[in-house]
Amino acid sequence: MKRIFLFLITNLAILVVLSISMRILGIEPYLQASGLNMTTLLVFAGIMGMGGALISLAMSKWMAKMSVGARVIETPQNATERWLLETVERQALKAGIGMPEVAIYDSPDVNAFATGMNRDNALVAVSTGLLQSMTREEAEAVLGHEISHVANGDMVTLALIQGVVNTFVIFLSRIIGHTVDRVIFKTERGNGPAFFVTMIVAELVLGILASLIVMWFSRQREFRADRGGAQLTSRKAMIAALERLQAVHTAPLPDKMAAFGISGGKNGLMRLFMTHPPLEERIAALREADL
Repeated sequence: MKRIFLFLITNLAILVVLSISMRILGIEPYLQASGLNMTTLLVFAGIMGMGGALISLAMSKWMAKMSVGARVIETPQNATERWLLETVERQALKAGIGMPEVAIYDSPDVNAFATGMNRDNALVAVSTGLLQSMTREEAEAVLGHEISHVANGDMVTLALIQGVVNTFVIFLSRIIGHTVDRVIFKTERGNGPAFFVTMIVAELVLGILASLIVMWFSRQREFRADRGGAQLTSRKAMIAALERLQAVHTAPLPDKMAAFGISGGKNGLMRLFMTHPPLEERIAALREADL
């Protein structure tokens, strides 16, 4: 639940900053004074919604490094770091992408993630716990999984999906606020307090519902990354890596990296908010996949 809360708060914070900027620049007050023009409102919502998602994407590598304290490997200091660089370089070449930055972060948890704004300027990071707990074959499969995320353009895809749903959340919340203010509270000129209260409540509720769409896309993309990891290494290695994850306790990554980590999530109602399908489903799908 903490991951979902952080996810919603991060997006809401970006939207609030953009909203304040629009107000300071005089754009939103102009819209309010001019009445509710659907076309103008949709353009305004699109600028805010897509802008927030793209800003978050542009900051993703910096946020990732700061959140987990990742250290980018510039010059290998030991055999493990040299192996990491060589493995990522080989897989990136095979996947047809630019060489990502490779980083290690100090954590006992078995995890890894990839992020970045485009295929040729990404970041792949692995935890010290993963390197200590997995065999080279399993760790190579995990790296293949993350390289597949990059090659598939998953970071950009999810950012665009988030931008679209943000746009409609902003658009619909203002329509709902305007309707309640005019129809129920009979405000005839401008916007009364009911507009702002209703708009905020609608934005929060619609934001939660919209996140279900984003999470669904995230889960589908995870199956594809597993297949990609198997193609870059082998089906056996990828399944072994996922089974290793089943056998260890893995704490969640900070929210902005959670969608691109290797670990799974919970079952039950919380499944709707999961960025990853359950590991047993991923293993079953990989066994049946046509590679």
